[in-house]
Amino acid sequence: MAEPVKLCPVLKLSVLDQSAAASGRSQDAAIRQTLALAPQCEAWGYHRFWVSEHHSHPSIVGTAPEVLMAAIAAHTNRIRLGSAGVMLPHYAPLKVAEQFRVLDALAPGRIDLGVGRAPGSDGRTAQLLNPDRHASDNFPRQVMELQAWVTGEPIPAGHPGHGVHAYPSGPTSPDVWMLGSSEYGAQLAAHLGLPYAFAYFITEGQGVDNAFNLYRANYRPTTRNPKHQATVCVWALAADTEDEAWRLFQSRARWKMDRNTGRIGALLPPDQAVRAYNASEQVALAELRAGALVGSAPQVADKLRKLAERLQLDEVVIITWTHEAAAQARSYELLAKEFALA
Repeated sequence: MAEPVKLCPVLKLSVLDQSAAASGRSQDAAIRQTLALAPQCEAWGYHRFWVSEHHSHPSIVGTAPEVLMAAIAAHTNRIRLGSAGVMLPHYAPLKVAEQFRVLDALAPGRIDLGVGRAPGSDGRTAQLLNPDRHASDNFPRQVMELQAWVTGEPIPAGHPGHGVHAYPSGPTSPDVWMLGSSEYGAQLAAHLGLPYAFAYFITEGQGVDNAFNLYRANYRPTTRNPKHQATVCVWALAADTEDEAWRLFQSRARWKMDRNTGRIGALLPPDQAVRAYNASEQVALAELRAGALVGSAPQVADKLRKLAERLQLDEVVIITWTHEAAAQARSYELLAKEFALA
């Protein structure tokens, strides 16, 4: 039976930034926006700053988290930096381990290596990244190899990687996290004794309770991770007023409705995002609004605390999309003040 989860007195907040493209600005500006946001979030007291990996995606242009993390490491001093995540089936685990050992040398003791099984792209793009159509079938083995090379544990005799090391070595090493939005990732994280992050923003929360129950009930402690550690990545948006928050929300709402019909593009300005929705879209939009963590800072903070309490979490990772960089930064600043992070 899983042991009871004890909440920390203060809820830790972290950031996931996906370098979302915005209409009217070039895509490269989205990368620089992520780089500018990271030291701000560090100053405001956030615990981690994670970046994602997507390919051939006109909305999310962060394609190489390991490169972006190196740039962020040079502009920060305390905040933990991580990938959310590296889509491991595309790559050789040894090379990923080497990349993140270099990152750990640049920012010792503050690197998280989040890995996922999903392609982060469409099927054709995934095949171009790795022609092996069955690559994801090897994901558990890849994760175990990655763990060993990242932490410096010996590869067993008989394995092709026996005697091969991922350099540079040092007194610290990255923490490997399992990312997922289904029971599969939760079960694998539990079996391997890894921290687990549920992509709440992808499923709008569906499946999170079952995933966490499986993870905690089946967790196998390891020397590095003697206790289970879980978090959720949620979409949240705070503004100076509730009305302003819901106005800014129009950009994401339009994106979600368009995506449901196969139209994927850059975020529109909120005042240009409103369009006529058909009956089924109106139902979907109402459901999206009903579960959205949107409002003034006190309102969003209250929703975050209640969610963390229900899921027995001491940390929540926040992702925020807005068309304007200033609105995104303001949301993170308001929540940091509301939670007294600094």
